[in-house]
Amino acid sequence: MLRLVMPQVVTILVDVLAWGAFHALTGYAAHRLGNERLARDGWLLRQRPFEDNGRWYRRRLHIHRWKDRLPEAGALFAGGISKRELPAGDVAGLELFARETRRAELAHWWAMACGPVFVLWNPPLAAALLITYGVVVNLPFIVTQRYNRFRIDALLGRLAR
Repeated sequence: MLRLVMPQVVTILVDVLAWGAFHALTGYAAHRLGNERLARDGWLLRQRPFEDNGRWYRRRLHIHRWKDRLPEAGALFAGGISKRELPAGDVAGLELFARETRRAELAHWWAMACGPVFVLWNPPLAAALLITYGVVVNLPFIVTQRYNRFRIDALLGRLAR
């Protein structure tokens, strides 16, 4: 495989800048998604049987103990919405919150998917570490968005009944 070779200091600088750019670009791309595209879960976002309406994350990962310590950048772009708290307690507010968790989850999946690009200019060990970094940094956010959305979806289901 052809690999771009740069001095080590340049490679490290490119790595740092690339991760920053990937997160910014995927966040902006998710921000630009239309609300109609985020109205329901697609294949990637849908709940899996083991998740049990988010209870698996609480039992196994103790997510309720650490999720609020994660940084929140939902309002970073103009018109964005923070997910620190519900925008409103009514059905419309809950649906908006669920939509924003989909947006955030997609942004983190997309950022994590950029990891393999690092094999183009890094030696194998460094590329593996950078891909691992992408997973370690993005997975807690993905898990948190899923946990919150499944809880909101369960609440919306109860309200509908």
